[in-house]
Amino acid sequence: MALSQDQFERMVRDMPGFGRDPASIRRRVEAMESVLEGLFVIPGTNRRVGLDGLVGLIPIVGDLITAAMGAWIVWEARNLGMSKWQLTRMAGNIGIDTLVGAIPFAGDLFDFLYKSNTKNLRIIRKHMDKHFPATATIDA
Repeated sequence: MALSQDQFERMVRDMPGFGRDPASIRRRVEAMESVLEGLFVIPGTNRRVGLDGLVGLIPIVGDLITAAMGAWIVWEARNLGMSKWQLTRMAGNIGIDTLVGAIPFAGDLFDFLYKSNTKNLRIIRKHMDKHFPATATIDA
C-alpha cells in the first residue's frame, strides 16, 4: 500500500520529534549532539564520550562519518533561519574537528577534548532561546 505525499507529510507531522517546528528541530539536534558527544561518561572522570570520539578512532573514514553527522546539525540550523555568520562558525567548528581529528593519535586525543557538536548546540540554543523562546528547556 503506497502512501500519497499528503498522507506521508501528515503522518510525519503527527509523529513527535519529526515535525518542522522549532521544538522538534531542537529535540533532534539535542539528541544528535548527545549521540555524537555524550553516549557515556568515562569511569573515574567527568569526560563524556560519544560516537565522535569512538568512530574517530577509525583513520580518515571515521572522521568523515562524524563530520557528515555534524553537518546535519548545521543543516538543521540553516532550516531555523540562522545567520550565515552563525552557520559559518558552526561549519568551522566541524572543519577543525575533522581536519585535526584526521591526524593519527594526536587527532584521536583532540577528538576527546574538542567537542565541536557541543559548541554548535550552544550556538543553536542561543539562537532558539532568542527567536523561539517557547522551545527553551531547563537543564538540570
